[in-house]
Amino acid sequence: MKPTFWQKIKSNFIDIHIESTSSEYNEILTVLLCKGRFQLVTENAIYSYGDLYSNYKRAFDKMNLPQLDIENVLILGFGMASIPYMLEKNLKRNYHYTAVEIDETVAYFADKYVTQYLESPIEMILGDAYFFSMQSESTYDMICVDVFIDDEIPPQFETPEFWESIKRMLGDKGVLLFNRLYLTDEDKRITNYFYENVFLPIFKNGAYLDVGGNWIISNRSLLAK
Repeated sequence: MKPTFWQKIKSNFIDIHIESTSSEYNEILTVLLCKGRFQLVTENAIYSYGDLYSNYKRAFDKMNLPQLDIENVLILGFGMASIPYMLEKNLKRNYHYTAVEIDETVAYFADKYVTQYLESPIEMILGDAYFFSMQSESTYDMICVDVFIDDEIPPQFETPEFWESIKRMLGDKGVLLFNRLYLTDEDKRITNYFYENVFLPIFKNGAYLDVGGNWIISNRSLLAK
């Protein structure tokens, strides 16, 4: 579904409600049209917002993507396809995507509103990103981890075992981007602890970018602190 011209114009002034539902993993899932982009929101979080999904947008803007040898991208927590949307539409990068999304309704919204209009090939896998990572034997040039249920990261994605599996799936020059909350004092305490005690022992050249309320954590210093 594409928004009409007048819907796009109107959405610059007020958010337009498109549809709402619930799923096994999200009590509230709402699709809005905001500033001409489809936005997927839960009760406490924004899952996707096209090329205005600022956490990853700011990270991609810091990276010199044309100089990176990227062909295959793994996205854990696909949402409504903001990552391939902004890479293709804004940055003119066409990659092959493997997308893992646990919520079938979210995957349905992604196809209905976004992915069918993209040229980049996307292999959608409905399933748990943790178990996929434990079992996968593939390697990827870029891995984006965006694994929220509402505004929380499930605890299995905080474990050294999970991040060792991510390291195993990264190619020799692979790039990792992990989106985390960094807004409240409690968010900052949890994220600082994770970064110092779980992430850096595995990715010793790790870096992060503060994108205003979130951190994007990387396995290497492609991002400015």
